[in-house]
Amino acid sequence: MKLAELQRIYEQPFFQLVQQSREVYLRHWKADQVQLCSLLSIKTGGCSEDCGYCSQSARNGGKLPVMPLMEKDLVLCKAKEAVAVGASRFCMGAAWRGVRDGEKRFEQVLEIIRGVAALGIEVCVTLGDLTPTEARKLREAGVTSYNHNIDTSPEFYSKITTSHTFEDRLNTIQAVQAEGMSVCCGGIIGMGETELDRLKMLEVLSNFNPPPESVPINCLIPQPGTKLEGLPPVDIFELLRLIATTRIAFPKAKVRLSAGRSLLTREAQAFAFYAGANSIFYGERLLTSDNADSHADSELLEELNLRAQKPHESMAL
Repeated sequence: MKLAELQRIYEQPFFQLVQQSREVYLRHWKADQVQLCSLLSIKTGGCSEDCGYCSQSARNGGKLPVMPLMEKDLVLCKAKEAVAVGASRFCMGAAWRGVRDGEKRFEQVLEIIRGVAALGIEVCVTLGDLTPTEARKLREAGVTSYNHNIDTSPEFYSKITTSHTFEDRLNTIQAVQAEGMSVCCGGIIGMGETELDRLKMLEVLSNFNPPPESVPINCLIPQPGTKLEGLPPVDIFELLRLIATTRIAFPKAKVRLSAGRSLLTREAQAFAFYAGANSIFYGERLLTSDNADSHADSELLEELNLRAQKPHESMAL
């Protein structure tokens, strides 16, 4: 989808935009289902990259403790807990630049993935940069989806990260797609970018072949010690406009209401679901920040007559 078309959609009168996104949503998705994803940091902190939003960067001034790669048994325990509370996808993240075939840590991660996949839950990982070799081995181990956000527009990217390039992100995504894994790819808003940057991000995503299977929309949670500390929260109507525009631009993708959801009111979350979001992270913790309370999430979904998708169950019509 071209930028001009995305702008036309985004700049419609608010209720007209939301009505259109709701119509698109109902044409493609079962209206009463939401995908619950559980997220676990299996290696935390000490990352060599300089992403300005991330407290895991060794170059930022945060006080996040560095934790080594978790043992397989502990990860499997967390995965089983996720299954028990209704999550259909288990996502694992590791704070490093990337992995390479032959490294001990990569072999350890592959063994963890095999164990999680055996539980019958969808497996998503975010491990940084990959080459086609690592992508193939991840698929063979049981990864169903790879998360690799492009974060923002190509033009704004270097203002957030300088230790790798926007093209590096695209190369990894290409390797993942060549191996037949689905791509979970979206961005972070509230980093000082413009609304135009957000639409340019969607333009890049729309050129993926195939399009992303899921598009996470993260709101920045400013972390102490990072260069984005102190930025104001995203305007709720800008968030809802972006969710609605994303739903229209990606009618067959899950639109995930991701980081920052804990800062939203129940009413704002309900509006986001109405506008086309149909996936959330479930559980009290994301990689490095708090998430919405699980009990409160369950109550909200029940009040909205929404139910959790089962593992490998299709929500599409």
